[in-house]
Amino acid sequence: MSDENNDLDQQALADEWAAALEEQTGSATEGVSDSGAKAVDLDELQDESIPIDDPKLDVILDIPVRMTMEVGGTEIPIRNLLQLSQGSVIELNRVAGEPLDVKINGTLIAHGEVVVVNDRYGIRLTDVISPQERIRRLK
Repeated sequence: MSDENNDLDQQALADEWAAALEEQTGSATEGVSDSGAKAVDLDELQDESIPIDDPKLDVILDIPVRMTMEVGGTEIPIRNLLQLSQGSVIELNRVAGEPLDVKINGTLIAHGEVVVVNDRYGIRLTDVISPQERIRRLK
């Protein structure tokens, strides 16, 4: 009986999430795709970085690092993890529209929003964490 109630609760929660997602996509603004990403032109994406001509830095400039974009996260018990299947909806700890975290090797370096360029996803950085702030967060 408790498994039946749990299944009904899970189904009700899934129905609420489906309705919320449908409502959100139904009220999407112009220039935003079905995935919630904003479409941009290539002209908007320009490299404004400053070239570094320091021979001491040349040694490390080609070292690869892992860049990840974090939409959100959650903690769930293993029991619920094992019950996940195709079509399952997992609630994250982020509000819709909140910027994504951009991390390098697990360290937060910026916040950004999803954009679509030539049918590919990308990230437009909206806020870059200063080096001083990054060092402060490590302590």
